[in-house]
Amino acid sequence: MPFLIIGLGNPGPRYAETRHNAGFWFLDHLAEIAGATFKTQTRLLSETARVCLHGRDCILARPTTFMNHSGQSVRAVMDYYKTTVGELIVAYDELDLPPGVARLKQGGGHGGHNGLRDIFRHSTDQDFLRLRIGIGHPGNKDAVTAYVLSRATAAQERLIRDAISGAVDVMPRVLSGDVAGAMTELHTVKEDGL
Repeated sequence: MPFLIIGLGNPGPRYAETRHNAGFWFLDHLAEIAGATFKTQTRLLSETARVCLHGRDCILARPTTFMNHSGQSVRAVMDYYKTTVGELIVAYDELDLPPGVARLKQGGGHGGHNGLRDIFRHSTDQDFLRLRIGIGHPGNKDAVTAYVLSRATAAQERLIRDAISGAVDVMPRVLSGDVAGAMTELHTVKEDGL
């Protein structure tokens, strides 16, 4: 079965450059490397691209639902490709990490992220791999919605995209099943750079 790589975000040009779409940015980077373009798959509630990454058959999927309904798309894609959570990674923006930091995590809770919360509603097994892309926190919980739905400063966006590049660099390990090695490599890169 193919390995499923899903990036979370909101569809449409209005949201394309917002912090909440960091998961889409990650997928765009992978698609660019593979020379792939996304095609709308209405029945999967997604835009998808089938690619070969580091010798592994992969499906890149961007939900065409809004963030709060990501679970519908994830469920549809998983069911169609008969993918298990062991062959799934979900990339998304993370308020609790600063820009410039990306972290891999296996399983766990949704941490208040609405996209993950909806995935949990549509899945009985939450032990999938997550790529948490740091976007920073506005400092006030009442400001979170406006913050995630706005564009980062140029300096912050550069840091976010650098972190995404670092995450792309560890994908060979992820796809070969060496998740622990990928975590060590990704997490150490940032720590050494501090």
